[in-house]
Amino acid sequence: MSVVSSVKGVLWARRHQPDAVRYFAALAHERFTPDDLLQQAVEAEAAGFDGVCCSDHLAPWWTSATAPTNSGNAWVWLGAAAHATTRVQLGTGVTSIIHRYNPVVVAQQIATLELLAPGRAFLGVGSGEAMNEVPAGMTWPSTEEQLARTEEALTIITRLLDGETVDFDGRFFKTKGAVLYSRPPRRPPVYMSAFYEGAAEVAGRLADGVWTLADPTKAAKVIAAYRNGCERSGREAGEIILQMVFSVAADDDAALQQAREWKGTMVDEHYTDPIADPATIYRKGEDEVSDSTFTKQIVASADPDTHVKRIRMMQKLGATTIVLMNVSGNDPHAALRTYGADVLPKLRD
Repeated sequence: MSVVSSVKGVLWARRHQPDAVRYFAALAHERFTPDDLLQQAVEAEAAGFDGVCCSDHLAPWWTSATAPTNSGNAWVWLGAAAHATTRVQLGTGVTSIIHRYNPVVVAQQIATLELLAPGRAFLGVGSGEAMNEVPAGMTWPSTEEQLARTEEALTIITRLLDGETVDFDGRFFKTKGAVLYSRPPRRPPVYMSAFYEGAAEVAGRLADGVWTLADPTKAAKVIAAYRNGCERSGREAGEIILQMVFSVAADDDAALQQAREWKGTMVDEHYTDPIADPATIYRKGEDEVSDSTFTKQIVASADPDTHVKRIRMMQKLGATTIVLMNVSGNDPHAALRTYGADVLPKLRD
């Protein structure tokens, strides 16, 4: 993807950017217990976030020797969150659809969530990581096969949500007369995670938006590829969802220290290669991601204005929705209150 194409992609996204960008809070099943996360969801809604999403993991990015480890089931939790909240959008950020979940079941789950929370459900999907799929019995495939599996599963999911009776005979997934008998009046939107151009092009053809990390260089290429996928398929632009990690503490160093177990999320090989051991993932994060690099990729600061400034920079990439993952491990509840009092109001000004 050329620099010119990337720039054109960002300009295209800006033309489609709404006046009011949405802000979602992302909550981490890897770090916090399900009941604590339910409290965070309620607090995120009270703080003024427009949506709440949760990670969908079987394993954390570290071991208990590093930080608290958890792995609550996202879908059980979302049902509880639907009843604990009244206004926010709710969904996964994101669910892997290449092995651990059958795509027919994923379609059934998101349709059910929409029935429980009318007008509020969305589905984020992606190819996932070896750390979550290998323990469930998968031999981790090449990146080409990961994308092919994702495309097949996404095709099945979207057709079911559209109300079709689906017969599908793919390389990896098959259905025979699959249909959703409890299908909501509103079709929940489906957003696809993409870290590189191939996945973004599939998102442009099949999904209702693209979801990527808020790295300016990489995000621009992903947006450009998403644009190409939309235009080649004759589809209107959907959501441009950019995600960034945030940590709030009493001082900047404390904000960094309470977030450092998340360095493993910054290593590309953890998404593409058969690396499934959490201890190895944590060590590679520490070895390959310096503190200075890490703080450029996340917002770790005691100053709310620093958070506002960094998020506004994300918006300039053409984001329609900004997902902010709360990794304030020492006190995630105080971090949400800070965002409610001193960050979101300034962003909306």
